[in-house]
Amino acid sequence: MNNASDISSIFGVFIQFFQLFWWIILPVFLYKLFTFLWIDFSGWYGANSWTALKKWTFLEIIPPREIERGPKMMENIFTAMTGVLTTYNTFDVYLKGAWYHDRFSLEMVGEEGKMHFYIRTQKNYRAMIEAHIYAQYPDAKVLEVGDYTENFPRVVPNKFWDLWGTDFEFVGKDAIPIKTYEKFEETVTGEMIDPISALAEVIGALGPGQHIWLQYVLQPLPEPDNKSDEHISVVKKLKGETVVEPMGLAGHLMDVIANIPAAFSAPVVFGAAEKKELGPLEFRLSPTEKDILKATEENLGKNLFRTKMRFIYIGRKENFDRSNVSSFIGALKQFNDINYNNLKPEDVSKTYGSIFFIKQRVDFRKRKIYARYKKRNVDGKKIIFSTKELATVFHFPDLSVKAPSITRTESKLGSAPSNLPVG
Repeated sequence: MNNASDISSIFGVFIQFFQLFWWIILPVFLYKLFTFLWIDFSGWYGANSWTALKKWTFLEIIPPREIERGPKMMENIFTAMTGVLTTYNTFDVYLKGAWYHDRFSLEMVGEEGKMHFYIRTQKNYRAMIEAHIYAQYPDAKVLEVGDYTENFPRVVPNKFWDLWGTDFEFVGKDAIPIKTYEKFEETVTGEMIDPISALAEVIGALGPGQHIWLQYVLQPLPEPDNKSDEHISVVKKLKGETVVEPMGLAGHLMDVIANIPAAFSAPVVFGAAEKKELGPLEFRLSPTEKDILKATEENLGKNLFRTKMRFIYIGRKENFDRSNVSSFIGALKQFNDINYNNLKPEDVSKTYGSIFFIKQRVDFRKRKIYARYKKRNVDGKKIIFSTKELATVFHFPDLSVKAPSITRTESKLGSAPSNLPVG
């Protein structure tokens, strides 16, 4: 009985507190709710939203026939993309909806055995993108094309088409890198094995009516975000230092409520913080741990992009082959390293159902991920890639990749003779 009366008295105190201070609590709560809804409406979903008013264009990049250097050139292009970062004024943010930095979409597309590379960008950035691509790949071709997704039905699945799709997430913390391009090296010759080759081979095996879409929607992060509290805590943990995880207001409130019953029976004792004497870093870490720490610190020294990574396999029902899904995801797993970070399909977005109304739930998920792909939507789980990681997963294949699926320029372009007559 005493416990029941104690609990009722505690709730009574909370009710009295709310009655006295509701005029402070409710406005704060309603302001947070209004801000959340206004961000979505003004920044993304409204007809006159900041994102809806942007003018977009699609650029198809046809790689040169001979690429003698590795993905480092693509990393330079991604670094240049961060030049679009700007600081919006208060009017732009709160009235126009400039809650997000400008975005790009990189898309690797398999079309019935042919491989294409696309960049979706705002029209005012087209010249910038072309200039940096030609600076790194002088013999490439950059063509303005239409949105290839418009060649497909507005809603899938339907009577003739089906799909399988998923978003991707990291197994570990964002700060820890995946297996990057310098690790794809043959141990005997020292030559790089281009990871794009495995993806190109899967795409080259696609038959009529079969298509693979791989999408990276990128939002560059301001440089101060490269040293966020979460990233710093990851580095500290790798060094063996004690990290106090932030609890937040809700965490502190739950901690207080959880300790109220104990406070009635015993005085609250605050323990002294235990100090640990840490030895030299060289002796505390194993060789593998040192490599992970070094790679993580190097990763955080790069420019970063908040990224939505999304995969769809779409095909006509008579030729739909689920084995293409397994083959392509298996090829993506070459970027994983058990000692570093790993990419994996996110369960919430995967197009499958279980237990009740399986077909209806599967179809709903398929329609949702298909619509999000076409809109280049970034809702849901996102990951953070550095420019080096992006260059690893999205670059133009080098000379070692002989897959016939890759469309390349016809021949190497030479510069004009210096003695041409000028009219």
